[in-house]
Amino acid sequence: MKSSALFRLHFIVFLWGFTAILGKLITANAQTLTFYRMLFAAFLLFVFIRFIGRQHLGISRKLMFRLFAVGGFMAFHWLCFFHSIKVSNVAIALSCLSLSTLFAAILEPIVFKRKIDLSEIIMGIVIVACMVAIFNIEFRYKEGIFFGILTALFGTVFSVFNGKLYGKTSSGNIIFYEIFGGWLIITLFYLATGQLSRVTAISYGDLALIALLASVFTAYPMLESVSLMKYISPFTLVLTVNLEPVYGIILAFFIFGASEQMSVMFYVASFVMIAAIVVNGIIKSRKSKKNLKPEI
Repeated sequence: MKSSALFRLHFIVFLWGFTAILGKLITANAQTLTFYRMLFAAFLLFVFIRFIGRQHLGISRKLMFRLFAVGGFMAFHWLCFFHSIKVSNVAIALSCLSLSTLFAAILEPIVFKRKIDLSEIIMGIVIVACMVAIFNIEFRYKEGIFFGILTALFGTVFSVFNGKLYGKTSSGNIIFYEIFGGWLIITLFYLATGQLSRVTAISYGDLALIALLASVFTAYPMLESVSLMKYISPFTLVLTVNLEPVYGIILAFFIFGASEQMSVMFYVASFVMIAAIVVNGIIKSRKSKKNLKPEI
């Protein structure tokens, strides 16, 4: 069962890595892409949870507003991610995701009121040094790097506060209300700024690709990742998810060719960042196991 769960885990991480590929294939801008992705994903999750899973979606108003707020950060995360791809490329957008670990090392101790981990600070310094190197080497993609950094920041805020809400209701409810809430927030913003008619204009080809993105590459992996928690540890999940940039960058190189070809130093810096995250994860796992050992 565990080997089957690990295969399913790598498969959904591969799907997440392919999200960036679809983001580049879809010609619609980041605002339109995010609007329809969240709308379709929320609808699919509602149908699955309510009619297939036969679960109740009723929650308190207070919790609903909290989930909507966290979903807003998810929406900003996806907006910045797809915009980063549009103005640079897949490799830049995905490499910037490594900064999420650095932001988490700063934000988690504040939110969960725990001490700052020295290994996380060291890892953060390594990641910052690598990002500075990438910025200097690939300066032509400065806008993409800027929005890639925002992607990592909003993604971290979403993940950390999402952790605070875990257990308040079912995982399916959390995912649904966050995605629906994120969609509602950006829709109200588009309405208030008079952008809604422009944002909702889309070709049938893009609409089909976004429907694929929302179903196979969003709703399904999210639900699958929740069910996998029964068979794998949170550490294994987090560690494997760090492979998303690796899958995405390799796929983008083979699919798009020259537009995704980066300098040798870019790949070296990206490898060092990912390796630092993996090593830090292993160190934290060993510390956790050591702390769980009973005293003699």
